[in-house]
Amino acid sequence: MSEYIVSARKYRPMTFDTVVGQAAIATTLKNAIRADKLAHAYLFCGPRGVGKTTCARIFAKTINCLNPRPDGEACGECESCVAFNEGRSMNIHELDAASNNSVDDIRSLIEQVRIPPQIGTYKVFIIDEVHMLSTSAFNAFLKTLEEPPAHAIFILATTEKHKILPTILSRCQTYDFQRMSVADIVSHLSDVAQKEGYTFEPAALNVIAQKADGGMRDALSIFDQVVSFSGGNITYTQTIANLNVLDYEYYFRLIDYLLEKKISESLMLFNEVIGKGFDGGPFISGLAAHLRDLLVSRDAATTQLLEVSDDLRQRYAEQAQRCKPQWLYRAIRLCNDCDLAYRTSRNKRLQVELTLIEAAQATDDEPAAGRRPAHRILKPIFSLLAAAATKADTGVAAQPQQAATQTQQQAPAAQAQQPKPQATAPTPTPIHSLQMPATQTQQQAQPKRTLKISSLTPSIGHHLRSSNNGTADSDGLKDNSTTTGDEQQQEAKAFTQTDLELQWQAFINTLPIEETALAQNMRIMTPKLKEGTAEASVCVDNEDVAFMIQRIQPQLLPFLQKALRNSLITLTINIAEQNQAPTRVYNKREQLKYFCQQNPALINLGKDFKLELS
Repeated sequence: MSEYIVSARKYRPMTFDTVVGQAAIATTLKNAIRADKLAHAYLFCGPRGVGKTTCARIFAKTINCLNPRPDGEACGECESCVAFNEGRSMNIHELDAASNNSVDDIRSLIEQVRIPPQIGTYKVFIIDEVHMLSTSAFNAFLKTLEEPPAHAIFILATTEKHKILPTILSRCQTYDFQRMSVADIVSHLSDVAQKEGYTFEPAALNVIAQKADGGMRDALSIFDQVVSFSGGNITYTQTIANLNVLDYEYYFRLIDYLLEKKISESLMLFNEVIGKGFDGGPFISGLAAHLRDLLVSRDAATTQLLEVSDDLRQRYAEQAQRCKPQWLYRAIRLCNDCDLAYRTSRNKRLQVELTLIEAAQATDDEPAAGRRPAHRILKPIFSLLAAAATKADTGVAAQPQQAATQTQQQAPAAQAQQPKPQATAPTPTPIHSLQMPATQTQQQAQPKRTLKISSLTPSIGHHLRSSNNGTADSDGLKDNSTTTGDEQQQEAKAFTQTDLELQWQAFINTLPIEETALAQNMRIMTPKLKEGTAEASVCVDNEDVAFMIQRIQPQLLPFLQKALRNSLITLTINIAEQNQAPTRVYNKREQLKYFCQQNPALINLGKDFKLELS
């Protein structure tokens, strides 16, 4: 049986023209060779499997070619090229810095640098994964790297450029290798498949290219794996089965369901994906990528950003035309938020399912600028009766009934004025001269002070009238307006305390951003429902907050009446009891006087030891 060679080695480029995806770097190196302007040190950096070591070997082979071609390529026929192709050239030395990273390894390399080449012009030293060298090894290498012999050229290759010392970077010409595009990888894989006599589908090669993530070596390794699985007939179905990749058909079906607001079908499709062994994280990431592809497919100028096979472009374009841009923006944002929250969520499946429900119920209208973003309330999705009830609710126009005016009461407040503390001189005072003053009258408890404000319908004027002594009028708030037009039918649907709290929070979310202070105050309030009635009450800290809520009564009360379907709702605002007199705080001098009065021995102690209060 003949020796098998993997595709990554068998089809490694041997000339600059065959290098895939790095045309700019290949052209620069060829021009430098043709012009005989070679640097003594190069640094090739970039992701894995993009051609760094390959270009270093081609460069070493070309500069030692005895009969170079006019275009800067090696002839491939001279003694030096043949020795290189057969792997026996003495002009190329490769060092793996990942396992040879000590000072002794670098010193051994430096000893080899002194020996001139036997055939050819240059000796090329390729140090792979150079960032793995220790700091001592780097320092030992600095002098030789800066001033090597004329026949020595160093090529350093690394995947982590940021780990290399600045002193090394300053001595090298740096070439940054880029990830290869999906189109370049697909083109190279198709050439390899044709040379090997394999049959393939372009969609299958596209999946392999996307799985490789810009690395040609990874792409060829995956290609060999799929060939072994499929027996040389590379189909899309066999490829996704072997690589455990989710079929794009699921995403096309899911978008159709979301556009048609078929939430049950969307959840069942996600359940089918879970049943095939896929995790919710890659699923939601793939959905976000699919939505992104639909977004760029809407415009011909951005279609080139779509890295799919040609037979899929038309399908993306057709589905993209049925998706409005605003819906795509919101769906992508929902998927992105779900992806961020998925890693920390305890119920990961529920996190994805909620995202699908919200995407299906998302509208094309963005929130108005300058308004507080409202928390989205999901609509019923599984019950036809609930949907019918929702439709019936929207068809009934409920007219709020004018609530009865509550009596506004406020107990008279008498504040106990405390004398201001007298300023004391900073001069130290002997303890024995301190005398405790007469005991002052303690603060009197403030009588309970409650302000009740009745909630009125929008047709009632909101005025809080209080007398000069701080007592509200006994009549409270009056309805100064008259009802015009025919009275509409009233609603009186029963509701619970939980329903009231939910609608209270829902109203807070509708407040504009200018009412941030009011919204913060309302969030810490909990309206209380009187059992068996439609009377609600809320307790506030002071009159300022009471007036703020009274000011938004024309919006608050109709909102609650409509949301709870009860036009008899009234709202009473109570002001919590507060003590008006400030708390008396004694300073250190007064505290010492009190202690001396309680224990006269402290005065004698001060006399004996001549203590003073500073």
